[in-house]
Amino acid sequence: MVSGFGSALTYVTLPIQMYSLTKSSVMVGLLGVVEFVPMLLVAFVGGVLADRFNRRMLVLLTGSLMAVVLVLLTWNALQTSPQVWVLFCAAALMAGFNAIQRPAMEAMTPQLILPEEMAAAGALNMMRHNAAYIAGPGLAGWIAVRFGAGAAFGLDAVSYGVAVGAMLMMRQRRFEGGEMDRMSWHTLVAGWRYALERRDLLGTYLIDMNAMFFGMPNALFPAFGERLGPENVGWLYAAGPVGALIVSLISGWTGRIRRHGIAIAWAAGLWGLAIVGFGLSPSLVSALGFLVLAGAADGVSGIFRMTIWNQTIPARLRGRTAAIEMVSYLSGPYLGNVEAGFAARLLGLGPSVVLGGVLCTLGSVAITWALPEFRKYRVKDFVRSSKE
Repeated sequence: MVSGFGSALTYVTLPIQMYSLTKSSVMVGLLGVVEFVPMLLVAFVGGVLADRFNRRMLVLLTGSLMAVVLVLLTWNALQTSPQVWVLFCAAALMAGFNAIQRPAMEAMTPQLILPEEMAAAGALNMMRHNAAYIAGPGLAGWIAVRFGAGAAFGLDAVSYGVAVGAMLMMRQRRFEGGEMDRMSWHTLVAGWRYALERRDLLGTYLIDMNAMFFGMPNALFPAFGERLGPENVGWLYAAGPVGALIVSLISGWTGRIRRHGIAIAWAAGLWGLAIVGFGLSPSLVSALGFLVLAGAADGVSGIFRMTIWNQTIPARLRGRTAAIEMVSYLSGPYLGNVEAGFAARLLGLGPSVVLGGVLCTLGSVAITWALPEFRKYRVKDFVRSSKE
């Protein structure tokens, strides 16, 4: 949670600083491109590494390297004329290191949690994440304005020190990799083959990519700050996690839902409609309300997607499929920010957000209709197939 709070500071401060230096939503959106490319190139290697080597050590190494990058960002922010190219380079490096760390972190979960506890664990994990991303963005805007971007980046660097210390306290023997004897092209392809053959899994990936690509307005928040007040930009980033946190706090009902696929589909459609409402909002209060609703819908989707993944994927493939999952839920936001930046230039802020929300909802319907295995997925189907 401490590390997540620090990451939330950088998550908001980086685009705010980019917009402050360039006054361009397109440049803010291009941060998504430089994050997407290394993430895509490194993610699948990261998945193989998570299935081959000690996962705890991978997390320790990448966390330390990300702290170094944050020191670089802090130094740049403290200069008289901060350099835009440093922001792009740091964003790329952070995305690449995260692409190695995230599969290892995700693959740890089945080593700690029983299958029937996955929904509850998913809710707790979401609670941790969203608590950090509620406090972090709100404070990031204030810190960046009051003390400068360097202070926010520096706090994030310190937070990684806390994370490294916590990981050092965990028992190393519990987090060995999978059963791979060696790394090869075939071991990489095995994860892809498994994911593509499981069309219920494929549905969880595609529906989230669609929702995030068309319905992710985050790159436009700094520009919305000119309309709603620059001091309120952080709250726009924090509103979605507020909704997701509320869902995680009342998530007991999710354990009674058996049709996880259709629940994900409904949640994705609701996300799109909430984004439409945000684009049409005339005031800060209504904008925040619709973003809270969107975050709640994303929270429901996240709980059920994580449950399907952790309940049904064999441990020997968990790192590689975690890499695929990371690509699915990060490529949408990364590329969606680019799409949002260019759409806003062509159509204007409000209309671009509304169109994105409409396309998100229509895409969710199309994907659900095209993949009956995803639409009909039930928990009891997993139980039966596991016994067989």
